Amino acid sequence: MNTGAAANEDPDGMAAAGAGAAGSTSAGAGAAGSTSAGAGAAGSTSAGLDISQWKYLSGRAREPQMHAIVTVRADGTGNGGAAGPVLAQVLAVDCSGSMAYPQEKLRAAHQAAVAALRLLPDGTPFAVVRGTQSASMVYPPTETMARADARHRAEAERAVHRLVAGGGTCIGSWLDLSRRLLTEADAPIGHVLLLTDGKNQHDDLMPLADVLEACAGRFVCDAWGIGDGWDGRELLRITSRLHGRTSSVQDEAALAHEYEQLMHRLLAKRLPELVVSVTPMAGAGVRYLKQVFPTEVELDPVGTDADGTRRFVTRAWGDETRRYQLCLSADPTGRPRGEDLQLAVVSLDVPGGDGVELAPPRPCLVHWTDDAALSGHSDVHVEHFEQHQRLGEAVAAATDAHRNGERDAAQHHLGRAVQLAHAIGADQSLGRLERLVEIDDPAAGRVRLRPGVAAVDFEHLITASSHSTYGPASGTADPVVAGGPGAAMLRCPACEGEVPAAARFCPLCGHGLQGRP
Repeated sequence: MNTGAAANEDPDGMAAAGAGAAGSTSAGAGAAGSTSAGAGAAGSTSAGLDISQWKYLSGRAREPQMHAIVTVRADGTGNGGAAGPVLAQVLAVDCSGSMAYPQEKLRAAHQAAVAALRLLPDGTPFAVVRGTQSASMVYPPTETMARADARHRAEAERAVHRLVAGGGTCIGSWLDLSRRLLTEADAPIGHVLLLTDGKNQHDDLMPLADVLEACAGRFVCDAWGIGDGWDGRELLRITSRLHGRTSSVQDEAALAHEYEQLMHRLLAKRLPELVVSVTPMAGAGVRYLKQVFPTEVELDPVGTDADGTRRFVTRAWGDETRRYQLCLSADPTGRPRGEDLQLAVVSLDVPGGDGVELAPPRPCLVHWTDDAALSGHSDVHVEHFEQHQRLGEAVAAATDAHRNGERDAAQHHLGRAVQLAHAIGADQSLGRLERLVEIDDPAAGRVRLRPGVAAVDFEHLITASSHSTYGPASGTADPVVAGGPGAAMLRCPACEGEVPAAARFCPLCGHGLQGRP
């Protein structure tokens, strides 16, 4: 698919798309009241695509940037099914000396690992790794992966129950062994479930930064904190780089149930990869694409084509929706005012996924204006996730202040976090915040720090703050934004893609539309 065709057809290098009355454009996958596209026939797998943006930018800005929220939805991923196992699973269990005190931690780790093992379907490649200042095999005894069946699951359970605590913590070595194991597994989705109760104190033995670089793109990692000595930001660093989630338990007895819930979600994932491609037009550039829902995940481009297209790989899909924030740079020099111009095209691809019905590419527009009232507005979905980012920053600032013994500063930052969590409906974060502060007025951020707050309470808060909410519900948008986008789209006669009704060129294929009745 040549998503850059419009740039070749338009003399300015940007496809003119006519003047739109509404500033927020949205087309595709059913987000916040937008129309649905990409949904296949019953029994098929499909991927939907939607873009929400406020298209007006100031023509006088020094370094203009366009922000948009890209929504991707996968449906029907369980239909048909793969011929062999889809998942290969490694359980990495912290067995450092601190896991022995109190004894409930190691007992909970045993029970959780066993609960996960019992849910593995027959034929699933799996292994259990013991993590201390080095990594070693628990089951199977050699550096290979076993195939789940009744005998291997039972042997693995007995090996897990024999685990004892002793030694230090080098998380890099745990992930490195997991990488080597998963490299040999013949399953499209590799996953590591990592549990730790401590900080990465022996990083010098195998630096985590180097290991993450080697592991990126090889597997997905979910990380759990238990006890009171782990570092939330350290675990977020791992899961953000490896497309997973960070979570924690305050009650050790809850860990086995949490593992069961996680395994059920994992086993529902059947689509190994979806690629989001962004093709900028002349005068534009891709600054970044990052996942903002359901959790924050780093996305590095896996390549740049001759036309400037950047491809971002997203991992391990079931029937689910994810949202991404796209940031584009743009240059208004010599560009016309008063009309919509194509700034970039966003498209989806599934490597080797011939049976997946993909939504057509979607344009990201810009409308250069000298009207400060228009350019000063923001898309409600973009604002929602920027508010969520500010929530995370407030939590981090509160954590640092508490570590430094600055009680008043910690209380101030927690008040700001409460205000933001209340505003965007981040109920999980708000619930964690209520463990640390008494909330007098959530809208104003008036709070009082509870006595006896412990350092680990902040770590739990950090993990909760990494889980975002979907965004504004349908009907909650600013009245300036609502009502316009869906009504202004028609079909291009050449490529059948949706285009703005007043467009002079199709932003998807470059077909001239001036003579259209």
